[in-house]
Amino acid sequence: MRYYLLAAAISAVVSFALSVLAWRLGTKYRLAPKIRARDVHTNPTPRLGGIAMFAGVVVALLSAWLVFPLIAHVDYFRLVFEQPGHVIAILAAAGIIVLIGVIDDLWDLDWMTKLAGQILAAGLLAWQGVQLVSLPIGGLTIGSSYMSLILTVLAIVLVMNAVNFIDGLDGLVAGVTIIANGVFFIYSFVLSNSSEYGYFNLAALITAVLIGACLGFLPLNWHPARLFMGDAGALLTGMLMATSAISVTGNIDPASTDRSTLLPAFIPILLPFAILIVPLLDFGLAVLRRVSAGKSPFSADRKHLHHRLLDMGHSHFHAVLIFYGWTAVVSIGCLLFVFIPARWVLVFLAVGLVVCAALTLAPLSRRKRVEIAAQNVATTSVADDVIASVERFDPLDLRGRRAATAPKPSVDDERSVVTARRGQTGPAPSLPAALPATSPSKSTGAASAKPSPAHDSERSL
Repeated sequence: MRYYLLAAAISAVVSFALSVLAWRLGTKYRLAPKIRARDVHTNPTPRLGGIAMFAGVVVALLSAWLVFPLIAHVDYFRLVFEQPGHVIAILAAAGIIVLIGVIDDLWDLDWMTKLAGQILAAGLLAWQGVQLVSLPIGGLTIGSSYMSLILTVLAIVLVMNAVNFIDGLDGLVAGVTIIANGVFFIYSFVLSNSSEYGYFNLAALITAVLIGACLGFLPLNWHPARLFMGDAGALLTGMLMATSAISVTGNIDPASTDRSTLLPAFIPILLPFAILIVPLLDFGLAVLRRVSAGKSPFSADRKHLHHRLLDMGHSHFHAVLIFYGWTAVVSIGCLLFVFIPARWVLVFLAVGLVVCAALTLAPLSRRKRVEIAAQNVATTSVADDVIASVERFDPLDLRGRRAATAPKPSVDDERSVVTARRGQTGPAPSLPAALPATSPSKSTGAASAKPSPAHDSERSL
């Protein structure tokens, strides 16, 4: 365990140091892109954090490969680096993803170019053997090598984009990654304890260095953020999460396990989905929303889950904590199936999900109470204050109040509008000041009983 912690610490230190450097260089040379309509932040912020995270991952992996044996005089990670092609493929694929991400962060690539780069990186991993060999459902073996490669590429691209989609609030992706991968690290560490060197496996090492990279980056990304990870960091995070999950789920046979080993057969496939529940949910909703509107599934909008939380009335900090809560409850709940009876796990999940749902929906009930209070207040000055506080929740209330308090058009304005709509020039037709209130006299009966043509025309408009 201490060597995993050492790898995570190296990754964190390198990531933090280079994050500070990237922030200073980005601020000095104004490398922050313009603020987009869908962005939450209001100040231009550099998006070079992905480079610092990538450097932390690379240095930590190379240290575990080349330096740790010299320190411990025992190559604890011998099994991890027994097939160096896997590690080299991971580093090369990460380099491709970071390069594509940095270019996109600085100059905005089109979605087809980004997708091509993602497929290239995922294909490199699958080609070098980091791929799904079997599905952990009764030891089901995938039919062919081509099918294995295709499923692996699809899984990695899916997870990369899912993580990238939730990267919209300060500290969101980094915090969710730390929570989810912390749970997955415990699982992968417990899973591989069958031999002297069994605790040391590729999935646990990747997870540890990724946690370290996010821990080093988070201080500069906490709200208000001074540095963003950008597409480079989000796609890198998603790729490494998918790679660690595939390294576990694709090479175990749950049929060979029993209750005595504390590994229920469904956990290997359930846990990877659990730790990615929030990104996958946001990704699925976004694709469905955009495709149903006739748009590309990769087109940008401002309707992600984090945007909706802000629109409901949550503060930036509260919205991030709610994401943390949902991720922790679902991922920890799935992990507890390994250690305690299922009935207690279900109790934990039920209580946790109810609490998270209540916290998520709290602004709606608070806004309803404010609106009711505004309707029941008798004093005008107090009512105005309460209504003003409600308007920030509902834009329609604000528009309605502005329309009600706007100055009414004068008679001359109305006459001008009538003239313009008729397409006439010259002075506006005369309008009667008011209709007669009493019955007309005999001499004017015919003329007074019927409105003038001009008045009829104005009324018809």
